[in-house]
Amino acid sequence: MFRACIEANRGRVVDMAGDSILAVFDSAMGAVQAALDAQLEVARRNDSLPDWQRMLYRVGVNLGDIHEQEDGSVYGEGVNVAARLESVAEPGGVTISDPVRQLIKGKLPVALDDLGEHLVKNIAEPVRVYAVARAAAHAAVETRSAARHDKPSIAVLAFDNMSGDPDQDYFADGISEDIITDLSKVSGLVVIARNSTFGYKGRTRSIQQVSRELGASYVLEGSVRKAGGRVRINAQLIAGQTGGHLWAERYDRDLHDIFEVQDDVTRQIVEALKVRLTDAERRALAGRGTSNLEAYDLFLRARESYHRFSAQGNADARAWLDQALALDPQFPHALALLAHTHQTDYMNQWGEDHERSRVVARELALRAVSIDDRCAFAHASLGVMQLWSGELDRAVDELERAIALDPNFAPAHLMLGVTRHYAGDSRTALTHIATARRLDPYRPNFVLHCEALCRFMLGEYAGAAKILCERITQFPKTDISRVLLASTYGHLGDVDLAQSTWSDLMQVNPNYSFAQRRKVLPYRNPDDPERIAEGLRKAGIDPEQLG
Repeated sequence: MFRACIEANRGRVVDMAGDSILAVFDSAMGAVQAALDAQLEVARRNDSLPDWQRMLYRVGVNLGDIHEQEDGSVYGEGVNVAARLESVAEPGGVTISDPVRQLIKGKLPVALDDLGEHLVKNIAEPVRVYAVARAAAHAAVETRSAARHDKPSIAVLAFDNMSGDPDQDYFADGISEDIITDLSKVSGLVVIARNSTFGYKGRTRSIQQVSRELGASYVLEGSVRKAGGRVRINAQLIAGQTGGHLWAERYDRDLHDIFEVQDDVTRQIVEALKVRLTDAERRALAGRGTSNLEAYDLFLRARESYHRFSAQGNADARAWLDQALALDPQFPHALALLAHTHQTDYMNQWGEDHERSRVVARELALRAVSIDDRCAFAHASLGVMQLWSGELDRAVDELERAIALDPNFAPAHLMLGVTRHYAGDSRTALTHIATARRLDPYRPNFVLHCEALCRFMLGEYAGAAKILCERITQFPKTDISRVLLASTYGHLGDVDLAQSTWSDLMQVNPNYSFAQRRKVLPYRNPDDPERIAEGLRKAGIDPEQLG
């Protein structure tokens, strides 16, 4: 397939080693067209396959000097840069250098996304990198994906901060995220998760491109300008396929009216899409959790810090939340997020008293639910805390309650799948994980690990290995995926790959302790984690040596 695409565009295959290909072309246009043709063909073949069987490739295209050997092989700076471009591409994507961009600009029907400058080993100057219309390579497949939704689907992009102060980004992001949260409560909509839509922040993109890539029929974009006690918000709802405007509004209000503005945006969208709200949904949309504007502002700051997913970001979020709760002790969303910061400390072994972090997280989540039984975020938080406390049945109840209140809550669907897995039902778990993936197409790479865990426990080792390799590619610092992959290779009988993976793990985290990890994982059946140890032993690796 790849050779056919290359040769059809006046290219020549120089080398094929494993799953990599090196080719040279007579023209930049031919190289880019071959890359897009190949990715489109891969996408077409993947479309009929289950997720775990799909193959994804990266392609890098560069224009530069090469040196050809007598045997036909090539080397040189041009090849080195192309290899670097390939590593920068997203799975299924194509990246090009600036010289290539200049030659194809206006000559191919593609959009280009500026990924900035990247350093390349042994190259003195940084290389400007562009992503070539992932949508162009996957348009047909993603359009079909969008059509599979049986409800109107919408993606809310991060609103632009027009305040002229980067420190106000948290406020614009917060407004966008709260609109996502409000719309998610509407059962008549499919709402793409924040993780996916915020991936476009700061990137040049067309609405049609976003629509195709996220599988969303409609896209909401806007801007926020906050100055003194005033706020100006522009919002527009756009049809993804045509780019036509369905609704647009400009709000110039006192800052204390911010909740009314958010409510009106949500209401206007629901009306424009002709979605009928239930009485329960109308009541849910009326609640903000607090009427204290200062506490709300502190909560937005905290949420932005928490999304950094670092020890410092977690600590900063907790400090903001403590201030918010001092102003409004009955703010359920702040309590639920504070519970998450403590739970994150526990899971990552941050801080000094890890067990205390787990206990405090559970107490805070219980308090949040007791204050507002209709807060989906609070129920999901409590479910996560109960999961890691080993209360699996209660965790299922809380997570199902969260989903009933917020049908589009992708993290709740994911954690319900994780809970089902630990309870011993990996087959059902996969259905919940699939829903999370549909709602969050650019899902966090952790979802891949969760899916691989389920495949592993079902004995689908080949599928698990493929998913784990993808996860490691996306998140090279992972230790848990490498342990599972080494065990998977052990079960498959590939001792060399298991040992190699194990060696990589020791480089990533030489202090990893299987014994400690085993104590944390809340498996109902203690024989389940033993399967991981068994795979390691099959590969000649003693799990006890891990601590």
